[in-house]
Amino acid sequence: MNQYETVFILTPVLSEDQMKEAVKKYEDYLTKAGSEIVHEEHWGMRKLAYPIQKKSTGFYHLIEFKAEGDVIANVETELKRDERVLRFLTVKLDKHAVAYNEKKRKKAQEQAEAQA
Repeated sequence: MNQYETVFILTPVLSEDQMKEAVKKYEDYLTKAGSEIVHEEHWGMRKLAYPIQKKSTGFYHLIEFKAEGDVIANVETELKRDERVLRFLTVKLDKHAVAYNEKKRKKAQEQAEAQA
């Protein structure tokens, strides 16, 4: 199993519930396909670098997961078909990227514990 990271941008016209429903759809799709979700982050509404479909903002979401290679093509097909998704990018993580992400999460967790 390889480790991947997918970032997708959802259209800003969605309500909070609709946005969460769209994210849950892809989480469920990945788990049903036999993938293991390692980490996920909701980055919130951000300004786009350039307008996409006449929209200048979007909801960003990141999902890091372990999966077989054939799952990626199916997930990307689903993302392309979904009109709520403006853009997406899936990247295969090498061992250095995986180590960096784990280190970054550990550091963030330590900072959160120190503030509590």
